[in-house]
Amino acid sequence: MKEFKCWKKCKGLWQETKPLLVLVVILTAVRSAIADWNDVPTGSMNPTIVQGDRVFVNKLAYDLKVPYTTWHLAQWSNPKRGDIAVFFSPVDGQRLVKRVVGLPGDKVELINDELFINGQRSKYEPLSADIGRDVPADHDGRRLYAEEKADGTPSHPVTILPQRPAMRSFGPTMVPPGKYFMMGDNRDNSYDSRFWGSVDRKRIVGRATMVVMSLDRQHYFEPRWNRFFTKLL
Repeated sequence: MKEFKCWKKCKGLWQETKPLLVLVVILTAVRSAIADWNDVPTGSMNPTIVQGDRVFVNKLAYDLKVPYTTWHLAQWSNPKRGDIAVFFSPVDGQRLVKRVVGLPGDKVELINDELFINGQRSKYEPLSADIGRDVPADHDGRRLYAEEKADGTPSHPVTILPQRPAMRSFGPTMVPPGKYFMMGDNRDNSYDSRFWGSVDRKRIVGRATMVVMSLDRQHYFEPRWNRFFTKLL
């Protein structure tokens, strides 16, 4: 009798929780294979993405994967130069957000913080310090902002930190087949492909397309309303 009551109770509990469990599975599968968000704790993408931003990740930008895996079911595109990609670090597997600067077969070189792609120097125009108004205060000293335009790539801002020790020259290096060279927009404070090499295509999760929300961690997580739902370039 006791065993029957226990079985009946467990069955009732299962019937009550089953819809919730199914919903959880569906939602996590959607996050795994279709769309997700990524919290940004570091300043490696300043001023494009700042600490406290939460970015929307389009996981269908390039392909469709089996939920909870990196196995490809279908592929219709590849990352383009200038895309802000989300990928698993080849060093420790953590999810990172960086800009694609080199495609398979590209020759990438950095000379005094100026980017060269296939021997062509990127164009630079100075930007007002106002573009970095949401960048949290730090100890890196003076910040310089410039608009970078590489051949065939949409222009975007980059940050230079003249007083910070950094890898300002690199390469040249050839991007291997099936791999992508990633760099942060905060060129003098980014741990990226200059240090750990190009990223395998299968490690790329999707493309960051929008800042969904932003909280200022230095001011009691105050919302930065001006950054909510802003498109990433």
